[in-house]
Amino acid sequence: MPPTPRAMSSRTSNSRTRKARRYIPIATGASLALVGGVLLWSPAEEADASPTAAARAAFTAVAAGDIAEQCTASSSSCKHPKTAALVKQINPSFVMTMGDNQYDDARLKDFKNYYDKSWGAFKSKTRPVPGNHETYDPAGALAGYKSYFGSVAYPDGESYYSFDQGNWHFIALDSNSFDDDEQIDWLKDDLAANSKKCVAAYWHHPLFSSGEHGNDPVSRPVWKLLQANKAELVMNGHDHHYERFAPQNADGKADANGIVELLGGMGGANPYDIEEVQPNSQKRITKSFGVVKLNFTDTGFSWNLVATDGSTKDTSPSYSCR
Repeated sequence: MPPTPRAMSSRTSNSRTRKARRYIPIATGASLALVGGVLLWSPAEEADASPTAAARAAFTAVAAGDIAEQCTASSSSCKHPKTAALVKQINPSFVMTMGDNQYDDARLKDFKNYYDKSWGAFKSKTRPVPGNHETYDPAGALAGYKSYFGSVAYPDGESYYSFDQGNWHFIALDSNSFDDDEQIDWLKDDLAANSKKCVAAYWHHPLFSSGEHGNDPVSRPVWKLLQANKAELVMNGHDHHYERFAPQNADGKADANGIVELLGGMGGANPYDIEEVQPNSQKRITKSFGVVKLNFTDTGFSWNLVATDGSTKDTSPSYSCR
């Protein structure tokens, strides 16, 4: 079963107790997936670099942002049904969407007419965050997003939450409101309460990007909080390309104890160009749609970018939790 999200506002964090989490490990041998006639990769070989560790994924997740243009599978140029087909083949424990799930104004009727006809197949195990397009809804900022995803995206009435799976703690944040003291206070409490060894966080607007939007400093204070609490991984969307960065600190300096950033805005929206390559950027791919398949072990993680033609476009290094 997918992990159950939890939210803990600053008003209730001291009285709310942590609930036990359940997860379903994948098969103990190498895991293979056939997509578009192409045999994909084996996490048993890539999930953990340590020879003494169990070199296999404890669980697998899929991540992407910037997903559903206003089109359906009836159009051959429509990409989000094709990326959804990858998710179906991979069959992850859960799905993380990094905002701009629905274009252009993310109204409820648009979610129903487009997103729901592709990625909606995984709604029950999707753990979303909102992007800037979810704020454009004429019915009110995030109105369609909230109505479509319901309590999964809004536990405890907030647009940010966290959940546990295996030895990992995942934090889903709303970067539209990083200036909200309540969200920052909640994040501090959440990190303080965490008992898991490994920590990942995801939101829409990336602190670092070589794409058309470029770096967005709105999340710098959040990055500092996460690094101070030994988070390993940050995932973002917003720019419509794929990019991975070497570990770095909030000021963009290479740092062995820094955070790895994964930018995965290639879920189906019109691709953007690479504008200015940022320091510590190790790989950039644009004009290629797909999803990121992440393999998490009890002590580390790695991922592959899988394109809609079934090919593997990039393979990350294997990282260890701090």
